[in-house]
Amino acid sequence: GRLPEPEQLYAACLAVVEGGATCADRHEGPGDLEGRRVVVSAGGTREPLDPVRFLGNRSSGKQGIAIARAAADRGAKVTLVAANVSLPVPEGIDVVPVETTLELQQAVETAADGADVVVMAAAPADFRPATVSDSKIKKSSDPDAGLRVELVENPDIVRGLVAARARRGSPTPFIVSFAAETGDLNGSVMDHARAKFARKGSDLQVVNEVGPDLTFGKDDTTVHLLRRGSDEVTTVGPTTKDAVADALWDAISPALG
Repeated sequence: GRLPEPEQLYAACLAVVEGGATCADRHEGPGDLEGRRVVVSAGGTREPLDPVRFLGNRSSGKQGIAIARAAADRGAKVTLVAANVSLPVPEGIDVVPVETTLELQQAVETAADGADVVVMAAAPADFRPATVSDSKIKKSSDPDAGLRVELVENPDIVRGLVAARARRGSPTPFIVSFAAETGDLNGSVMDHARAKFARKGSDLQVVNEVGPDLTFGKDDTTVHLLRRGSDEVTTVGPTTKDAVADALWDAISPALG
């Protein structure tokens, strides 16, 4: 047969190394997602300021790719909506590349039509510049002039998915949101995460604390799972992002019936 592409070989080897599993383990999942259609978003969006600069975030897409890979290993038909992800994607996963939050919204909503599960692991920008300059913004000759950028709020993709599901009167797709939070004077990481969970209306929320040397771009992570209708919090980690992905599907699969 044809030798796989180098990127595919790299992705397979990376899964083995990061997940601590054998090659057989990575390609023989439990099969509990056989016949299911799954949509996963990954990475971080970029909102153009001018032809050179953009507003973005530190998300690498590692966790989203791990979730997509785990779903495929369990038999699902997977679509990965990848926002500025440069990491290799496992063979057999359909990839839709996007850049901005509005592009992410359109791609996810299109892919979600008929899907059983949508996992919003991407980190979309909450705001975007109100206008995008056609040319590179130059420094002013006045060092005290500064630069003012007007921002407008981006749509909440998860809330949109939940609202669309309600309008259809359908129980699907099962919707998973992510909350990357920091604590502050107004509350802890979990305080902010619970408030976000209530606003979004998703079925399950994955919470992680972010900050210097935490989460973004790292191979290991710790997450907390919140379920709709339950006060229970399940903590996973510290462990690899592949292990978190498997734990997430272990939590989702029984809810699919």
